[in-house]
Amino acid sequence: MEPQLGEHHSGQLRHESAAAKGERIMAEELRRLKWKERDLLQQPKGEPAKVAIAARLRRETTLTIREIAKRLGLGSWKSLNNQLYLRGKITAKESQK
Repeated sequence: MEPQLGEHHSGQLRHESAAAKGERIMAEELRRLKWKERDLLQQPKGEPAKVAIAARLRRETTLTIREIAKRLGLGSWKSLNNQLYLRGKITAKESQK
């Protein structure tokens, strides 16, 4: 269960919490795929499994598209945003965040 952060928590604390949650999700997904960190970086930018991880991170955390693209080695954030949109993983409204 994730702790609830209220108005009184700083933006930095919120971001650190999102980053920690993102890393936990990454570890779960890598375990599920039976990949190591190096396998993630060796996969092509458009690998469907990487895009699926990105979609989960976008859905379950407040990490930005830029942060997710960089962490997963998916190329530019614009490319990732387009891939997520075309695959129906995010809506047009979400892609503008």
